[in-house]
Amino acid sequence: MWGVLRDLESSSLDQKEKALFRFIDKVNHDSPRITADDMKPLYAAGWNDEAIYFAITVCSLFNFYNRWIDATGVHALSDEAHREGGKRMAMHGYDRG
Repeated sequence: MWGVLRDLESSSLDQKEKALFRFIDKVNHDSPRITADDMKPLYAAGWNDEAIYFAITVCSLFNFYNRWIDATGVHALSDEAHREGGKRMAMHGYDRG
């Protein structure tokens, strides 16, 4: 994971995934300038409209959540709380019922 965050192009991801992450970078930093031409590398790599839609949606939701949390003053969880949450999800998934 760190390799992807540090340098996508030299990371171990395959070219299909790199194409999607390049596009998501544009969604994050330059979304008003996205055009149909930006889809061409995604289609060439094997992504379809549904997958692209989901990638845009996930990216957008994380941006929304981060801005909402920052603006409302919600405090970050401690490292220990993240570890415990990870253990709980590993054992039980997202279902809290």
